[in-house]
Amino acid sequence: MFKRASKTFLTGLLAILPIGLTFYLLFIIVDGTESLLKKGLEGLFPQSQFYFPGMGIVVCVILIFSIGVMLNSWVIRTIFRIFDGILKRIPLVKTLYGAVTDLMGLFSGSEDRGLSQVVMVRIGESDARLLGFLTRSDFSDLPDGIGEEGKVAVYLPMSYQLGGFTTIVPRESVEPVDMSLEDAMRFAIAAGVQEKKIES
Repeated sequence: MFKRASKTFLTGLLAILPIGLTFYLLFIIVDGTESLLKKGLEGLFPQSQFYFPGMGIVVCVILIFSIGVMLNSWVIRTIFRIFDGILKRIPLVKTLYGAVTDLMGLFSGSEDRGLSQVVMVRIGESDARLLGFLTRSDFSDLPDGIGEEGKVAVYLPMSYQLGGFTTIVPRESVEPVDMSLEDAMRFAIAAGVQEKKIES
């Protein structure tokens, strides 16, 4: 009886926990953005009564979209590159800024940087293989010893956490996989656990 009740409770918990955590994280992001921009709007217009709940999010979306539009201009791109270069020269700031920009570039899906191909990496002579993402095949811009001709860099994500390993392996040890980056990352982070369909 108790075992059956525990199993039923665990089934409900496993069903609701991912949904609850997802909406909780979204709430934190939205609430934090709204609170921050609300203070800014009240500082700019202290006597105004036009503020309404959610206006901070609307302003944030408009600002991000506007920046994207402005970056199509050569002048704005040049100013942005100068500012980017300054941030990369400031101690401590360059470490944090570089880590964030590298992480964004990793998952940006752009052709010149980031995860370009889902692959399986063979481990030695065994049948074991690891799911990874091809990140680099040209090492000419890096110091000697990191990579050479015939080698590629592969990022191997870790299951159930943010993190992973960057490995340099022979090109022949890598097999391309016909799988989207999103599906492969979801598969790796969830340790390949198969999603069970809820029976009606």
